[in-house]
Amino acid sequence: MMNESFLDRMVSQLRSACKYYTGYPKDLGPSRIIPFTSERQFVQLLHEGRPVVVAFTIKCTYTQHLDKVLEEAAATFYPHIKFVRVECPKYPGFCLTRQRNEYPFVEVFYNPEQAASQGKSVDPNITKYSVKVLPFNYDQSLYGFREYFKKHGFKYSETS
Repeated sequence: MMNESFLDRMVSQLRSACKYYTGYPKDLGPSRIIPFTSERQFVQLLHEGRPVVVAFTIKCTYTQHLDKVLEEAAATFYPHIKFVRVECPKYPGFCLTRQRNEYPFVEVFYNPEQAASQGKSVDPNITKYSVKVLPFNYDQSLYGFREYFKKHGFKYSETS
């Protein structure tokens, strides 16, 4: 009995001290991932001027893992960096424009600038934006996102 209670106390202490490493679920609060609903909504989001991490997904086991990573990263880097999930079966046109055939994948959109109008515009209500897009080719983890943001000079916290 004494060994059992010691073991229980040890495991309890280990779990409380090492939540990150034991996979202990974190309370991330409400989801900070923005679901993709339209290209218009996406352009409005880009116009806010913050980097936008976009996950292009399909239903598969790897997407389930990626969803957990995205939830944690979105909660960690909010409000400095926005995270969007595009369910490609629902929005195939938007996904096909990326010209990729391996899903899921992640890209980072940033620095929207109003594009200079070349020639006559067909519709004066159309606004063109120039957006830089970088592939995300780091480890798909919170650490990977942090290192990526450091390398590309994205401000992801008050101190960075």
